[in-house]
Amino acid sequence: MVNSATTGVGKFGGNGLSRLFGDMASFLRSCLFRVLSVGPIPTHLAFIMDGNRRYAKKHHLKEGDGHKAGYLALMSLLHYCYELGIKYVTVYAFSIENFKRRPDEVHSLMDLMLEKIEGLLMKESIVNQYGIRVHFIGNLKLLSESVRAAAEKVMRVTADNDKAVLLVCVAYTSSDEIVHAVEESCTVKGGEIQLSNSIESFNGMREYVIGGGKINGTVVHDAKKLCDDDRLDIFQELNASRGCNGVNQGYDGENGVATFDLREPFESDGDEVPTVNANKTGEYANVQVEGCENVRNEHPVIKLVDVEKYMYMAVAPDPDILIRSSGETRLSNFLLWQTSHCPLYSPAALWPEIGFWQLVWAILNFQRSHSYLEKRKKQL
Repeated sequence: MVNSATTGVGKFGGNGLSRLFGDMASFLRSCLFRVLSVGPIPTHLAFIMDGNRRYAKKHHLKEGDGHKAGYLALMSLLHYCYELGIKYVTVYAFSIENFKRRPDEVHSLMDLMLEKIEGLLMKESIVNQYGIRVHFIGNLKLLSESVRAAAEKVMRVTADNDKAVLLVCVAYTSSDEIVHAVEESCTVKGGEIQLSNSIESFNGMREYVIGGGKINGTVVHDAKKLCDDDRLDIFQELNASRGCNGVNQGYDGENGVATFDLREPFESDGDEVPTVNANKTGEYANVQVEGCENVRNEHPVIKLVDVEKYMYMAVAPDPDILIRSSGETRLSNFLLWQTSHCPLYSPAALWPEIGFWQLVWAILNFQRSHSYLEKRKKQL
């Protein structure tokens, strides 16, 4: 009889009992996810993992143990996100500002990062379980050679995965990302910028002499030909403040007309004036030069789409929800460009304490405000 009772306890105790509760929790989670799926599900979640060091201090652990506990919390959240059907997850793993921490802490974090990056390629890893493509986002040149090589290997190995995407921001700040995008745009469009500057020098009332008549001994010319002429370097030599012995009265960007108010009598002596419009009004004359658009205002060389194309985060849509643990509401230089219409959720839990219910609450808040946010996006 005793043996039978012992056998029963053994069957449902220990690992068996844990497995039973695990299966029940998984079933209940699936049911709840089905209910959540009735409403809109975010495509992209971003996390600022804040509070690892405070968690270690709170539980009298070594500082490195707080980061390890934070990694376990991240793995759990990734499971929940991908089970729910959220395709993109971005995590703020290491800021450029973190390099200013104590050298021993930075070295410890790099060692932990290297260990976890290499672990992503293991057969049983979450990457292989969900078919995740991994991107490491940031100025990777700032990382140690071993960490950078491991990150590049993971990106290369997972490049064909298309079921889900994990973006890990390392050596990243939003300001660095924006500077990088602008620099890349300028490099790619360098030739067009030079051409635009040359044309703009005309719009700033610099002249290019192509021959023709004179007004008070000063040559006046046809701007329409000017805009089609390739010899734009001559713009740097001639200044409109000397042209027509007058000053610029204004520029009509819509009609491409620049107006000069001549401060001397109109005495052409029969000379031809090859301008589009020239008229005499008593002692003064107004000369209008047509045909040249305000290139910089109406046709900018670098556009918004050019800058966005060279953002580190161009590989993913903008986040739908930004979650920062530990109750903080600061963005800490994270995704400033991409989160202008993104709700921020700040649970009080430290990062290693964050879990399933914080994620559910964030999604419920998102669903409640989704209609309003979509209307705001369409208005802009």
